[in-house]
Amino acid sequence: MRVASAIAGSIIFLAVAPGVVAGLVPWLLTDRYRLPWSRLPGFVPVGWLLVVAGTVVLLHAFARFALEGLGTPA
Repeated sequence: MRVASAIAGSIIFLAVAPGVVAGLVPWLLTDRYRLPWSRLPGFVPVGWLLVVAGTVVLLHAFARFALEGLGTPA
């Protein structure tokens, strides 16, 4: 039961904290990304690689918090 509640808490925190700071706020500030893509070659793929790498690290950290029970995501 303790692991299940830690997983549920981590999922909620993951959606609220990083989801708002790294997702919703920039989306609102940039007019919902309606601007044209960058014209520099390779700029967009490199940006996506950084987004994917950051997401992997974030999800790994949250999984360790929930499954190992060492600390809290906050």
